[in-house]
Amino acid sequence: MTQTSHNTATGTEGERYVQQVMGTSDRAARFYRDQMLNHLNSDMRAFIARQEMLFIATADDRGECDSSFRAGPPGFVHVIDERTLAFPEYRGNGVFASAGNIAQNPHIGLMFLDFQRDRIGLHVNGRVKIMEDDRLRAHVRDLPLPQVPGQRAQMWLLVQVEEAYIHCRKHIPHLRKVGPEEDWGTDDTLRKGGDFFRAKQENDARRGGDVLGI
Repeated sequence: MTQTSHNTATGTEGERYVQQVMGTSDRAARFYRDQMLNHLNSDMRAFIARQEMLFIATADDRGECDSSFRAGPPGFVHVIDERTLAFPEYRGNGVFASAGNIAQNPHIGLMFLDFQRDRIGLHVNGRVKIMEDDRLRAHVRDLPLPQVPGQRAQMWLLVQVEEAYIHCRKHIPHLRKVGPEEDWGTDDTLRKGGDFFRAKQENDARRGGDVLGI
């Protein structure tokens, strides 16, 4: 979606084409007019401050897409002002797929989903840049500090908000949080999930076949 000014949205050419084919142009126009903002209002900022999870979408300079998941204690996504937010990149698998895409393409899509309390979602789209922790903290003094060593930010993703809008609750399941605390920053293979999908087993078998000339 693309918003041209405050509360004035036209959508992308692709959106408008599909809306016309499906006969939803009027309904979409009402959604753009009533539900889309080019900033985070006070209710959106309060909602983000409560969230413990975030889904992000990025793409490289060829348009090859990647989606990923982020989590942290409430407030790990820090709203700086109505047009700016930041979230940390914690220690992961070292691939940096999202950051690699951002280095080539600054567009990002964020999806906040509250499965527990409000059972509602919030889309936030915009442009993003990578910031070092000390550099961002020098300008944003109230950035959250790590509660445990594994929550130390390796870098921050600083998002300039271009549009924000609701994701309706009608298909969002109501879940509750159970189980042990998260293993922040762990390198323990089993705690990270091991070879749950047996990809390593398959790759090892294929490499063994290659060595044998099969």
